Amino acid sequence: MNILYVCTGNSCRSQMAEGWTRHLGGERVAVRSAGLEAHGLNPNAVATMQVAGVDISTQPSSILDDSDIDWANIVVTVCDHADAHCPLLPLGTRKLHWGLADPARATGSREEIEQVFVSTRDAIREHVEALLADLQAA
Repeated sequence: MNILYVCTGNSCRSQMAEGWTRHLGGERVAVRSAGLEAHGLNPNAVATMQVAGVDISTQPSSILDDSDIDWANIVVTVCDHADAHCPLLPLGTRKLHWGLADPARATGSREEIEQVFVSTRDAIREHVEALLADLQAA
């Protein structure tokens, strides 16, 4: 099963989802992430995932292209902007949407921003776990 996560900049949410899927799904799934743009990996996303034992530091930040779409069995948009601008998918490709707020837009103290990243990381883990359980049951 090939899972593709798509967001606006491929820097936080889609990267976390890719990391969790690789970590929790193991050999059962193949996973990629891409963005409508490529903003580079967000250092807070990398650090937050590292605390949870998942290293995403070597994942590329890439722009979505036709080969990603053709490769995927499941496309998950993780933000409303990517959902609204997702290209037309091939017949038979399953599409899911997880409308997650962008933790990179968090403001406040360092601790408050870290907490937003932790909350996003944990929410994404729950979504990934549910997706993998659904795939296992199918």
